[in-house]
Amino acid sequence: MDNYETLNEILVNLFRDIMDIEQKAIITPEFSDITNNDMHVIEAIGMDKPKNMSTIAKSLSVTVGTLTIAMNSLVKKGYVHRERSEEDRRVVYISLSDRGKRAYRHHAKFHQEMIQSILEYMEPKETEVLVRALTKLNQWFREHQKENES
Repeated sequence: MDNYETLNEILVNLFRDIMDIEQKAIITPEFSDITNNDMHVIEAIGMDKPKNMSTIAKSLSVTVGTLTIAMNSLVKKGYVHRERSEEDRRVVYISLSDRGKRAYRHHAKFHQEMIQSILEYMEPKETEVLVRALTKLNQWFREHQKENES
Protein backbone atom coordinates (compact mmCIF):
# COMPACT_ATOMS: atom_id res chain seq x y z
CA MET A 1 0.00 0.00 0.00
CA ASP A 2 1.42 3.42 -0.90
CA ASN A 3 1.42 6.51 1.36
CA TYR A 4 -1.76 7.92 -0.23
CA GLU A 5 -3.76 4.76 0.44
CA THR A 6 -2.31 4.37 3.92
CA LEU A 7 -3.08 7.98 4.92
CA ASN A 8 -6.56 7.78 3.45
CA GLU A 9 -7.31 4.59 5.35
CA ILE A 10 -5.88 5.94 8.61
CA LEU A 11 -7.80 9.23 8.41
CA VAL A 12 -11.12 7.59 7.50
CA ASN A 13 -10.73 5.05 10.31
CA LEU A 14 -9.59 7.67 12.83
CA PHE A 15 -12.55 9.97 12.22
CA ARG A 16 -15.04 7.12 12.43
CA ASP A 17 -13.39 5.48 15.46
CA ILE A 18 -13.06 8.71 17.43
CA MET A 19 -16.76 9.47 16.93
CA ASP A 20 -17.79 5.90 17.85
CA ILE A 21 -15.54 5.71 20.91
CA GLU A 22 -16.58 9.18 22.06
CA GLN A 23 -20.26 8.28 21.64
CA LYS A 24 -19.86 5.20 23.82
CA ALA A 25 -17.68 6.95 26.43
CA ILE A 26 -19.63 10.16 26.95
CA ILE A 27 -23.23 9.12 26.48
CA THR A 28 -23.64 7.39 29.82
CA PRO A 29 -26.93 6.66 31.64
CA GLU A 30 -26.79 10.15 33.19
CA PHE A 31 -26.46 11.75 29.73
CA SER A 32 -28.45 9.25 27.67
CA ASP A 33 -30.89 11.91 26.49
CA ILE A 34 -28.33 13.80 24.39
CA THR A 35 -26.20 13.07 21.34
CA ASN A 36 -22.54 13.59 20.51
CA ASN A 37 -23.57 16.72 18.62
CA ASP A 38 -25.39 18.02 21.69
CA MET A 39 -22.26 17.39 23.74
CA HIS A 40 -20.22 19.43 21.25
CA VAL A 41 -22.73 22.29 21.53
CA ILE A 42 -22.33 22.10 25.32
CA GLU A 43 -18.56 22.20 24.86
CA ALA A 44 -18.86 25.28 22.59
CA ILE A 45 -20.99 27.10 25.19
CA GLY A 46 -18.30 26.41 27.76
CA MET A 47 -18.06 27.13 31.45
CA ASP A 48 -17.05 30.77 31.20
CA LYS A 49 -19.38 33.72 30.82
CA PRO A 50 -22.60 33.37 28.79
CA LYS A 51 -22.27 33.59 24.99
CA ASN A 52 -24.62 34.78 22.30
CA MET A 53 -25.93 32.43 19.64
CA SER A 54 -23.81 33.78 16.79
CA THR A 55 -20.59 33.30 18.78
CA ILE A 56 -21.50 29.68 19.53
CA ALA A 57 -22.64 29.01 15.95
CA LYS A 58 -19.40 30.43 14.56
CA SER A 59 -17.27 28.24 16.85
CA LEU A 60 -19.20 25.17 15.64
CA SER A 61 -19.20 26.28 11.98
CA VAL A 62 -22.99 26.06 11.75
CA THR A 63 -25.73 28.59 11.06
CA VAL A 64 -27.64 30.24 13.89
CA GLY A 65 -30.77 28.53 12.53
CA THR A 66 -29.18 25.10 12.82
CA LEU A 67 -27.90 25.90 16.31
CA THR A 68 -31.36 27.10 17.38
CA ILE A 69 -32.80 23.64 16.79
CA ALA A 70 -30.14 22.01 18.98
CA MET A 71 -30.45 24.76 21.58
CA ASN A 72 -34.23 24.34 21.88
CA SER A 73 -33.68 20.66 22.64
CA LEU A 74 -30.92 21.34 25.19
CA VAL A 75 -33.05 23.96 26.97
CA LYS A 76 -35.98 21.55 27.10
CA LYS A 77 -33.75 18.81 28.54
CA GLY A 78 -32.34 21.13 31.21
CA TYR A 79 -28.72 21.44 30.00
CA VAL A 80 -28.82 25.09 28.94
CA HIS A 81 -30.28 28.43 30.08
CA ARG A 82 -31.34 31.26 27.78
CA GLU A 83 -31.36 34.82 29.06
CA ARG A 84 -32.12 38.08 27.28
CA SER A 85 -29.62 40.89 27.55
CA GLU A 86 -30.60 43.73 29.86
CA GLU A 87 -29.07 46.29 27.46
CA ASP A 88 -30.50 44.89 24.22
CA ARG A 89 -33.52 42.62 24.53
CA ARG A 90 -32.90 41.22 21.02
CA VAL A 91 -29.68 39.56 22.22
CA VAL A 92 -30.02 36.16 23.87
CA TYR A 93 -27.22 34.81 26.04
CA ILE A 94 -26.69 31.11 26.49
CA SER A 95 -25.12 29.46 29.54
CA LEU A 96 -24.94 25.97 30.96
CA SER A 97 -27.21 24.82 33.76
CA ASP A 98 -25.75 22.71 36.57
CA ARG A 99 -26.64 19.63 34.53
CA GLY A 100 -24.95 21.13 31.48
CA LYS A 101 -21.83 21.84 33.53
CA ARG A 102 -21.72 18.21 34.67
CA ALA A 103 -21.99 17.10 31.04
CA TYR A 104 -19.24 19.56 30.05
CA ARG A 105 -16.87 18.23 32.73
CA HIS A 106 -17.69 14.64 31.75
CA HIS A 107 -16.85 15.37 28.10
CA ALA A 108 -13.66 17.24 29.03
CA LYS A 109 -12.56 14.28 31.17
CA PHE A 110 -12.99 11.93 28.19
CA HIS A 111 -10.78 14.17 26.02
CA GLN A 112 -8.17 14.50 28.77
CA GLU A 113 -7.99 10.72 29.22
CA MET A 114 -7.80 10.18 25.45
CA ILE A 115 -4.87 12.60 25.02
CA GLN A 116 -3.03 11.29 28.09
CA SER A 117 -3.32 7.71 26.88
CA ILE A 118 -1.97 8.68 23.44
CA LEU A 119 0.97 10.58 24.92
CA GLU A 120 1.90 7.65 27.17
CA TYR A 121 3.03 5.67 24.13
CA MET A 122 4.99 8.43 22.42
CA GLU A 123 8.48 9.82 22.74
CA PRO A 124 8.71 13.64 23.03
CA LYS A 125 10.06 13.89 19.45
CA GLU A 126 7.17 11.79 18.13
CA THR A 127 4.73 14.05 19.95
CA GLU A 128 6.30 17.14 18.35
CA VAL A 129 6.05 15.61 14.87
CA LEU A 130 2.45 14.52 15.45
CA VAL A 131 1.46 17.98 16.71
CA ARG A 132 3.05 19.64 13.65
CA ALA A 133 1.41 17.19 11.25
CA LEU A 134 -2.04 17.49 12.84
CA THR A 135 -1.72 21.29 12.94
CA LYS A 136 -1.11 21.28 9.18
CA LEU A 137 -4.02 18.90 8.64
CA ASN A 138 -6.28 21.10 10.74
CA GLN A 139 -5.16 24.14 8.77
CA TRP A 140 -6.01 22.40 5.50
CA PHE A 141 -9.49 21.47 6.77
CA ARG A 142 -10.18 25.05 7.90
CA GLU A 143 -9.02 26.51 4.59
CA HIS A 144 -11.03 23.93 2.66
CA GLN A 145 -14.10 24.72 4.74
CA LYS A 146 -13.74 28.47 4.02
CA GLU A 147 -13.43 27.76 0.29
CA ASN A 148 -16.65 25.74 0.36
CA GLU A 149 -18.49 28.49 2.25
CA SER A 150 -17.65 31.08 -0.41
